Amino acid sequence: MTPDTYRVDESHQMWIGGLRVRDLVAKYGTPLYLLDYATIIARIQHYQQALSTLNPPGQAFYAGKAFLSEAMAGLLEEQQMGLDVVSGGELYTALRAGFSPAHIMFHGNVKTRSEIAYALKARVGYLVCDSFEELDRIESEAARLGVTAPVLLRITPGIEAHTHEFIRTGQFDSKFGFGLAEGIADRAITQALEHRHVQLLGFHAHIGSQILDEAPFIHNAQTLLDLSRQWYQSRGWWPEVLNIGGGFGIRYQPQDRPPQLDAVVQQISHLIAKGTPSTMNPPRVFMEPGRSIIAEAGVTVYQVLVKKQVPGGKWYVAVDGGMGDNIRPALYQAEYQAAIDSKADWLPTQRVTVAGRYCETGDVLMREINLPPVAINDTLVVFATGAYNYSMASNYNRVPRPPVVLVDQGQDHLWIARESYEDLVHADRPWTPVAWEPR
Repeated sequence: MTPDTYRVDESHQMWIGGLRVRDLVAKYGTPLYLLDYATIIARIQHYQQALSTLNPPGQAFYAGKAFLSEAMAGLLEEQQMGLDVVSGGELYTALRAGFSPAHIMFHGNVKTRSEIAYALKARVGYLVCDSFEELDRIESEAARLGVTAPVLLRITPGIEAHTHEFIRTGQFDSKFGFGLAEGIADRAITQALEHRHVQLLGFHAHIGSQILDEAPFIHNAQTLLDLSRQWYQSRGWWPEVLNIGGGFGIRYQPQDRPPQLDAVVQQISHLIAKGTPSTMNPPRVFMEPGRSIIAEAGVTVYQVLVKKQVPGGKWYVAVDGGMGDNIRPALYQAEYQAAIDSKADWLPTQRVTVAGRYCETGDVLMREINLPPVAINDTLVVFATGAYNYSMASNYNRVPRPPVVLVDQGQDHLWIARESYEDLVHADRPWTPVAWEPR
C-alpha cells in the first residue's frame, strides 16, 4: 500500500525516498504527486525475474495508460522493459523519449488510420487488433506503406474477473476484442491469415483490472492455449506469442491480498509445456503490468483547507485537490488509505469524509475514513495513487494539474512540472466578433 521506502520518524513525520514529505511540500507545493524510484524498480525486476523462468523467456510490457511521461519511458528503456501504448499520443511520448519501437506494443480498441500508419512507420513490435474493421484497416495501411504488420488478435475469452464492472474486459459482451462465442474469433483468425500484409503472431486476452484472484489468469492462459491447439489441429497454424494481459491487483486496503505472480507464472509454465504440440516451439508469454508496477510507488499530497460539520454530525475535510487529480473514486468508487504528516502514527480518533475542491457533489476522495484529529493546513497523504491518477487527471474548473516528482536516496527529480494558468490557455484563441447577416 505504501512505497517501499516509506517510513515515519520519531517526530511522526513521513519520509519517502530518503526525503521528508514536508520538505518536498515546501519546495513544490500541493497538490503534489510523488513517485518512489526504488518501488518502481523492485516491481519491474519482480516481473522480469518471474517471466525469465519460462521457456522461452517471457516479456513484460508496461501498460503506459497507468502512467506515462518521457521520463517514465526513459526509465523503462533503461530497465529493458517493453511498453504497451494505446494511442498516438502515448506512442509519440515513448518515441520522443528514445524508446525502442521494437519493444512497443500498440493497443486500443479504436485506432485511426493515421495512428496505424504512425505505428507501422515507426516499426513497432506488435499491433493488437480489436475488430474486423481494424484488421482491414491495418491490412490496407500496411499495403500502402509496403510493409508487413506484426499482429496479435485480441480475444474475448468469456472470463468475468471479480472486479468493478467498469474495469472488467474479458466477458463475452465486452466492447473489446473478438469473442470466442458464435465463432467470431475463428472468423477473425481466418481473415488475418488470408491478409497478405498481416503477419498473425498470436493472441492477446486481457480480462480486467485490480484482480485479486490467481485463478482467472490461469484460466485465461488455458483458454488461449486451447484456441491455439484447435487451430494447429485444423490448419497447422501455431502462435509465436500468447499475451495474457495485465490486471494484477495491488493493496489499496489492508485486507487486499494481491495474487502471487511467481505462482501464476509457474502454473502457466506447466500449461505451456503440457499444451504445446511436440513438433512446435512453445509460444512466448507476454504480460502487461501497469498498476502493479506504479500504483504503490505513488502518493498524492494535499493541504487541508476546510473542515466543517454538517447537520446530522458528519464531518467533512476538504483539500486543495480532488477529482481533477484523482477521478477514480467518482468514476468507479475506488477506495484509498491516507495519513496526516506529523500525525502519521497517531491513533485515528476522528471519522471524516475527505472532499475535493471541484464543483461537483461527487468530488469525494474518501468516504467515512478514520484519521487522527484533523486541523486546517494539515498535510494529507493519500497512498497507492501512482496508477491512473495523473494519467486520468483533467483541467476541470480550469485547475492546473499537479507536478510529478520522483524521489530516490535523498534526491528529488521533477518529472512533470506543475501546470500554470498560462498552460491552461495556450491552445485557446481569442474572441473575434462575428458580423451576423440578418435573416
